[in-house]
Amino acid sequence: MIFSNLQIKWKPALVAPALALLTFATGCQIEREQAGEMPDVDVDVDPGQLPEYDVEGPDVEVGTEEKTITVPDVDVDTEQKEVTVPDIDVELPGGDGE
Repeated sequence: MIFSNLQIKWKPALVAPALALLTFATGCQIEREQAGEMPDVDVDVDPGQLPEYDVEGPDVEVGTEEKTITVPDVDVDTEQKEVTVPDIDVELPGGDGE
């Protein structure tokens, strides 16, 4: 399979700015202040025609199979430490705190 070796690695330094941008982009309140209006237009033309296409896509089969591979045997010891992490508080406009 072509994408079996593709791995995405996140860098911790990019997570906080990405979350802040996502919060800003989705945490907006929009209120319409004035109604829109379509212009009055009188057009006398012959209708056009869109081009016609015949598109044939590839046949794709997706599945799984069992494989035997060599993997490392790793023992990991853990401990608790205090670290500084980002803390983001967001108040949405017009919200009453619920």
